Amino acid sequence: MLSTIVWGTGNVGRAAIRAVDAHPALELTAVLVNNPEKVGSDAGALAGLGSDLGITATADVDAVLAARPQAVVYAASGDIRPDDALADIVRAIRAGAVVVTPSLYALYDQLNAPPEMREAVLAAVAEGGGSLFVSGVDPGWGNDVLPLLVSGLAGTIDVIRCQEIFDYTTYDQPDTVRYLVGMGQPMDYEPPMIAPTIPTMVWGGQIRLMARALGVQIDEIRETHERRALDATVTTTRMGEFEAGTQGALRFEVQGVIEGEPRIVIEHVTRIHPSCAPDWPAPPDGEGAHRVVIEGRPRIEVTVEAADEGGNRAAGGNATAVGRLVGAIDWLVDADPGLYDALDVPLRPAVGKLGRK
Repeated sequence: MLSTIVWGTGNVGRAAIRAVDAHPALELTAVLVNNPEKVGSDAGALAGLGSDLGITATADVDAVLAARPQAVVYAASGDIRPDDALADIVRAIRAGAVVVTPSLYALYDQLNAPPEMREAVLAAVAEGGGSLFVSGVDPGWGNDVLPLLVSGLAGTIDVIRCQEIFDYTTYDQPDTVRYLVGMGQPMDYEPPMIAPTIPTMVWGGQIRLMARALGVQIDEIRETHERRALDATVTTTRMGEFEAGTQGALRFEVQGVIEGEPRIVIEHVTRIHPSCAPDWPAPPDGEGAHRVVIEGRPRIEVTVEAADEGGNRAAGGNATAVGRLVGAIDWLVDADPGLYDALDVPLRPAVGKLGRK
């Protein structure tokens, strides 16, 4: 059994605890938290498992890393603290651990990452013998391995489109929904998520990763977005009221342009109520889905719906993304120390998980 710690217990960390506990090759040995109120809580309670795991959460990073865990699932956010997240991850790699995380967007396509970030990780790998694999929670597999797999079924391809389509009332992050995405804000409010260069920073690496796998050259990456206002005030169960006239839907694209045309596209379509922007793509059940569309001959469309934590689709998306990361740990432990991306790390069958509780 590979000793594994989970660092962070938010939306991603909860799913990570459950995934590590369920993995037949892994043993959860510690959980790191930043919130003092969580210190001393059992990992099973933090993950919503309904039973204790006998592992109590701690904030003592030094003690946890001194125990030399073989693997770290780094689930703390890197959205507004990328430098701190990188420092934490480098520290774990220097301790000899394999680290898997969604928190460093720039390393989705590690070969084209900023040199200073890449060099910091590689120096830690050389010093400590650990490894790093970064994949997204949007989810990463929906913007790399799934579209690439499906592309192999096509005869000719005009456009590869990856979509995340969600009702954001299912997303248990009120500040993110209201202020980062802008739902419920006046239409002259500028959501940070779509500020110039931000979508490319977050999703551009996945565009470049797919292009690399397909053997094509991206000329440029473009960003487009569209916002719609609510026609009427709506009240949501999780986040309360959203007033008429405020933002009720957001749609944006990150486009990989090849010879003047958008050929590899990552698109997000999000609403706070299904009545807003009804002409935009919608998930089959109205809640949430991830979709890959290959425009070509034949035209291929694959829709994936996942649910967790009582049927929540946002939680299901997180859980599948975490499953990709946690499922890579034993492969990474057996591989040479290094910096890996989604093209390096295979997506494998869930050996030993069928029927496991």
